[in-house]
Amino acid sequence: MRHEIRFSGLGGQGIITAAVILGRAAALYTESFVVQTQSYGPEARGGASASAVIISDEPIYYPKVMNPKLYVIMSEAAFQKYGRDAPSDAVMLIDPGYVRSRPSCRCIEVPATNAAKEQLGKPVFANVIMLGGLLEAADIISYEALEHAVLDSVPKGTEEKNKTALSIGREIVRRQL
Repeated sequence: MRHEIRFSGLGGQGIITAAVILGRAAALYTESFVVQTQSYGPEARGGASASAVIISDEPIYYPKVMNPKLYVIMSEAAFQKYGRDAPSDAVMLIDPGYVRSRPSCRCIEVPATNAAKEQLGKPVFANVIMLGGLLEAADIISYEALEHAVLDSVPKGTEEKNKTALSIGREIVRRQL
């Protein structure tokens, strides 16, 4: 099985961190081969940011995502650049507070930034909410593997809020399935 996932949004939204966490979960806590790539604009915050993860049960010989079927889009500009031409059989998670457009593929609205602010007090948890939603929308890896990777990756003292963020994302998507 091979999964190609594209994450995109703005610098400061944790796009690259989310992809790194997903890649870490698959590489360290499952028996998968993983490649993670990233690109971002010169601005520290607010510039374009994209990352991709390939997770496969076979060796990966080419590191670029060629045919993503899973998308996490957290800004309108990212949708226009990376999500507009998503194939009809793809699944796209979008943050409706930041993405106005809708794709022709299956679209799951995950108001991650709003939920992070309201339920956890800071928008910084939005990327982990999206990861929880992605896990619920697609059978990529186990919840335990993702939770371990999140806890390995987040700053000390934020573990419980990040675990809650994963649960929030899962629940938001579960209600839509």
